[in-house]
Amino acid sequence: MTRAGSLVYRTPQADEAGALAALGQRSFCESFAHLYSAEDLNIFLDQMYSIPAVRAELSNPNRQYLVVEEGGSLIGYCKIAAGTTLDYDPGDKIMVELKQFYILASHHGKGIAQIMMKWVIDQAQARNADEIILSVYSENPRAQAFYKKYDFAYAADTVFMVGQQADHEFLYIKPLIK
Repeated sequence: MTRAGSLVYRTPQADEAGALAALGQRSFCESFAHLYSAEDLNIFLDQMYSIPAVRAELSNPNRQYLVVEEGGSLIGYCKIAAGTTLDYDPGDKIMVELKQFYILASHHGKGIAQIMMKWVIDQAQARNADEIILSVYSENPRAQAFYKKYDFAYAADTVFMVGQQADHEFLYIKPLIK
């Protein structure tokens, strides 16, 4: 656990699946709900952010989370995974995938993302990874600019499914120095 002012950065507990699911749904919807039909959005939210889905991710030994809380409420989180599920062949490289990186809009611009990204990089280095890979929405220039500040670079186009809707996304990769 790390404190920075009124914020606490820590690993979530298994019994926080409900709070983490609610945060995932809220943060995803703040940024992207307007892009989807209600049917597609609900399918996606149920697949990714139902309590059973989040509980399964929390118990997966290949996943690591960092949550950020303020005043006892979760306001952000990120999740990494060993290897990658993205459409990319790493060859013999050791990969860490940044699977989710969300902060409530009310807390943007407060330095939280920088602390979270430092944690992501530190965890990847601790796993002796060669690279970090992520997928970012092609029409999200703010996120793309953030990742570029950390030396992530475009690698390929990919698709991200939300229900039946296919979103055009970019794969970004950050090489790690060993």
